[in-house]
Parts: sequence; structure tokens; C-alpha cells
Amino acid sequence: MLPTRHSRRYPFTRLPLGRAWCEAIELSDGRRFILRPMQPSDAPVLRRSFLELTPDEVRMRFMHPIKELTPQYAARLATLDPEREFALVLVEARPPDVALIGAVVRVALDTDGEQAEFAIIVGGDLKRQRLGRYLLTRAIEWARKKGVAVLYGLVLEDNQAMLALARSLGFSRHPSRDGSGVVEVRKEL
Repeated sequence: MLPTRHSRRYPFTRLPLGRAWCEAIELSDGRRFILRPMQPSDAPVLRRSFLELTPDEVRMRFMHPIKELTPQYAARLATLDPEREFALVLVEARPPDVALIGAVVRVALDTDGEQAEFAIIVGGDLKRQRLGRYLLTRAIEWARKKGVAVLYGLVLEDNQAMLALARSLGFSRHPSRDGSGVVEVRKEL
């Protein structure tokens, strides 16, 4: 299969790698990444990559400030139940001992299997590359394949970039009833 070229929708090149959910991605500035499903062996890389996030990026993703990913928490994030959870990581195309994860999208089915919650983080200067949009469309694709009726995410009210992204992909916004500053975005699939 030929690589997709830069387009209006995505300013990067994608090349399928012959395995489900795996692609090579090259940004317009020449940086290269591998998009692939998260693996348990990613836990140490998650911890190392977490250190590169700003306090505000951490707060926007985790809804409160945390200073580190403990080994236990990183292992939990990296070890998925394949029947109920899905996560893609965008990893630098560098040697494994120095490569960092620049973005993650996760989806977890609720107990009823009818709804699923997503979470996404794109770190640093990758934010303005439309990678968040692409990752969220991949999460929507996975949820549809699983037969999910509603995909939702919890977003801080001041996370205007995420709220705008969700709106542009057809998510509706539902304000918090408890005044917690968290908004739920929902998309009927």
C-alpha cells in the first residue's frame, strides 16, 4: 500500500506497516513516529515520557496534578484487557532505550459494553500537528468495531482545545451538574 501524502486533513504522511493499528508517521518537519497498540513493555517508556509533560498537560489529562507515574500506575496503564480496553501510542522512531511516547489515546468499555470512555494526551510540540484529531478518529473506529453505542470523554472546562476537537468530530457537550469543572463530551456511534 502506498503512503498517504500530506493532506488538508492531516499535515503528515502515513504508511501502513502491515499489522492492525500500526503505521509509520512522518511529520512535515521530518520527525518520524510509529503508531501502534500499547504493550505492557511500554510502562517504563510511559514513565520516562511523563517527565517531558508540562504540569498543565498533566492536569488536562489526569484532571489533577501528579508529579510522576509510579511503576505500578504505569504498568496498569500499559497492561490492557484486550476485550475491554484499547490504546494506541505514538512512539518516536528511535532506539527503544531513548524513544519517547509523544501521544496516547485510550478507550475502555463500560461494564455494559454499550458505552466506552476515551482519554487522549498529545504532548509538547506535537499538539499542533493534528495528531490528536487523528488519534481520536482511530479510537472512534475501534469503538464502532466493538459495537459501542456511545463514546464519551471527561474534559476539564478550561481545556478549550480538547472541547473544540470533540465538537469538530461530532461530540456533544454536557456540563457537569456538580460544579466540578468537568464536562462530558459524547458521540453517538
